[in-house]
Amino acid sequence: MKTLSSRIVILIMLFFSLGVSAQSTSKTLYDFTVKTLEGADFPLSQLKGKKVMVVNTASKCGLTPQYKDLEALYKEYGGDKFIIIGFPANNFHEQEPGSATEIREFCTANYGVTFPMMEKISVAGNDIHPLYKWLTSKAENGVMDAPVQWNFQKFLIDENGNLVDMIPPRDKADSEKVLKWITGK
Repeated sequence: MKTLSSRIVILIMLFFSLGVSAQSTSKTLYDFTVKTLEGADFPLSQLKGKKVMVVNTASKCGLTPQYKDLEALYKEYGGDKFIIIGFPANNFHEQEPGSATEIREFCTANYGVTFPMMEKISVAGNDIHPLYKWLTSKAENGVMDAPVQWNFQKFLIDENGNLVDMIPPRDKADSEKVLKWITGK
C-alpha cells in the first residue's frame, strides 16, 4: 500500500509540475519584435504595463475612415496606459498596395495619424506574420480563435501582454465596449 501511495504522490507532483511548466511557456505580446513603417525594430516588450489595441489597416477600403476614429481614441487615451499599433496589410482585395512611404504619407495627410504604424505584413493565409498567428489562434494565445475577417479588425491586449478580446472590423474603435475596456469603467 505504501508503494501505491508513493506512486500516486509522484504522479500528482508530476502533473502539477507539467501544468506550471506549460503555463510559464505560453507566449504574450511581449515575445514579439516587429518593424516600424520606417524599418526600425520595435520590441513589443517596451509596451509592458499598457493596454494595447492592435489593428490591421488599409488605405483603399470602405472602412479606411476608421483611421479618424482610431486617431481620436489615441489622442484622448494614448500615453502611459494605452497605445494603438497599426499594421498595414494587403490581404483583402489588395486594398493596401502602397509602399511604406506612400502609407505614411496617406495616413498623415488624410487622417493625421500619430499612433505607431508598423511595416506592411500579412495578417492571414500561409504567409501570416508570427504576431498575427498568435493573435488569431487559440493554440497560440490560449484565449480564442479569431481569424482576421477584413481590414480594421482590432485586438485588445491587457497590461500583461495577454490577448483579452477581438473587435470585429465594422465595429468602431471608440465603441462603448472598447471605452469600458480602456477606462475600466
